[in-house]
Amino acid sequence: MIDVVMPQMGESIVEGTLTKWLKKAGDRVERDEPLFEISTDKVDSEIPSPAAGTLAEQLVMEGATVAINTVVARINEGDAAAAPAPVAAAAPEPVAAAPAPAAPAAPAPARVAPEAPEVNGPLSPLVRRMAREYKIDLNQVRGTGAGGRITKADVESYMAAQGARTVAQATAPSPSPAQAPSTETVAPLPRTGPAKTRMEAMSTMRQKIAEHMIFSKRTSAHVTTVHKVDMTKIAKLRDKLKGQFQERYGFGLTFLPFVTRAAAEGLRAFPIVNASIEGTNVLYHNDVNIGIAVALEGGAGLIVPVIRNADEKNVVGLQRSIVDLAGRARSKQLKPDEVTGGTFSITNFGSFGSLFATPVINQPQVAILGVGAVEKTPVVIDDAIAIRSISYLALTFDHRLIDGAMADQYCQKVKTILENWSDQIL
Repeated sequence: MIDVVMPQMGESIVEGTLTKWLKKAGDRVERDEPLFEISTDKVDSEIPSPAAGTLAEQLVMEGATVAINTVVARINEGDAAAAPAPVAAAAPEPVAAAPAPAAPAAPAPARVAPEAPEVNGPLSPLVRRMAREYKIDLNQVRGTGAGGRITKADVESYMAAQGARTVAQATAPSPSPAQAPSTETVAPLPRTGPAKTRMEAMSTMRQKIAEHMIFSKRTSAHVTTVHKVDMTKIAKLRDKLKGQFQERYGFGLTFLPFVTRAAAEGLRAFPIVNASIEGTNVLYHNDVNIGIAVALEGGAGLIVPVIRNADEKNVVGLQRSIVDLAGRARSKQLKPDEVTGGTFSITNFGSFGSLFATPVINQPQVAILGVGAVEKTPVVIDDAIAIRSISYLALTFDHRLIDGAMADQYCQKVKTILENWSDQIL
């Protein structure tokens, strides 16, 4: 029998949520064939089978969150016909627990243990850093991880709850002395016809996105500046090359790698936009690692895989990386280190026709660049009306660190590069 364990998907990951079984007990599986899907703070991924054989038993239900290295299933490497025997043989496990009564004194400490989570237990470096930076008493945070362990999501939920409580207290009207609190429960109105709504549980990824967005809005002072960019030179170059580009490299040429290249050059010129905040310190990153937001099909969620050392790649290399990462993000084939370590992010909402928006910063970064659709637009040039390919770039920045003047200077740098693109720069 081969044990299948919850893998560690990243250095700071201490647990994962098993979101879906791709095989059921009794099914034949091949080595490296996808066996189940997991969701962590960093990535959603399909986990391959470590061996060929028959899936003898599943020890963890869908939706359960367990610590890394927890055995979640067992595979019988023998014939499929032999599968029932190991499953039955696994039954003695509860018997092995029989010696437990030999230590009757053990329950006594449990009764007097505090309900607050044991903060001296194993905590990820990320949780410790968040508690230190935001001065959070972890004894007040309820841990939902394995064994009551406090996770990043628990800290973010606690911070969000504290913020909501503060707002509620500030806005709630003072109760009238004549009004005694009512203990009556208001009965729901009876339905007079077919239900006009439906309810379904949020996916694990959707919950984590919600938590991360709330955490980001609470953390950074969000400000967005929008700049209009004339993309005519790039549009003409793209029209000229896209046919042979597809034939030569096997993928199309979009506007995004041009913007990514210009953004990377801008980050070299204005390193504060490529920085992050740690407490009262500014951490300047030597590498330019740009995350590209990828929308998953069917509104399932959003993943931001990272192009490392983006400033060292040309347009061809950036387009290749974008196509590769986006494809593997949608097929759940990304590795943990491909969604971590980003220093700046780009979201291309223009691919869905949006002109501009106000994107939310991807923590712990301090800025994100939104790219609007490129549209032919009448503009005034030298007192004459001309048709130009126009796009809007929206930079959301953290005003705790970046002032408007610096943000606009960065955008002007990116704008200048894009508007003066040379045919030779690919």
